[in-house]
Amino acid sequence: MRLFTEITEEVKLIAEKREDGEGKDYFIEGVFLQGNIQNRNGRVYPMEVLDKEVNRYISENVQKKRAYGELGHPAGPTINLERVSHMITDLKKEGDNYIGKAKVMDTPYGQIVKNLMKEGAQLGVSSRGMGTLKPNKEGVNEVQKDFQLATAADIVADPSAPDAYVRGVMESCEWVYNVASGNWEAVEAIEEAVSTGRRSSRKLEERKLELFNKFLNSLR
Repeated sequence: MRLFTEITEEVKLIAEKREDGEGKDYFIEGVFLQGNIQNRNGRVYPMEVLDKEVNRYISENVQKKRAYGELGHPAGPTINLERVSHMITDLKKEGDNYIGKAKVMDTPYGQIVKNLMKEGAQLGVSSRGMGTLKPNKEGVNEVQKDFQLATAADIVADPSAPDAYVRGVMESCEWVYNVASGNWEAVEAIEEAVSTGRRSSRKLEERKLELFNKFLNSLR
């Protein structure tokens, strides 16, 4: 499975007065996810795939107030709580789009986002998920039914970055889900661990054989 990120530029940055009058709450709002259209990364998300996964994400994350997003381009599919900047509070379907709203939190990274908004910075959002691809009849890479959404929106400062830059950062390796640890792990790291283990095991067997030969020689 590969890590997919899809950047969206059409988001609003909103500041609303709190009900208690103590300061403001900050939100981002706009199109977070799009289906049935070839995006800038050359991928298509069939609506049946997107609908099923977004419904799961809403039920298991948004409604339980654990639909978090990070600031910047995370290097993997796992949500890093120390980098969380906002919480997605709403996701609604409109045609082939999902319109989202997220509240910027009072976390260290959330404070950075708030300061950027106050200074008039142009920000975008980027969805992040795992899945496999298969070319459709038109030769376009189509996201398959194993798609899993990590977050509907990370906040990024480069919504107009070239496609190659996004792929280079976010899709530099493949990932697998480790059932034992409950975490996503990079295939490269696993392969290296296996390779190291094999080398260690081989050295152990060689050492055992060496000692055994010495024992046989001592009996002569």
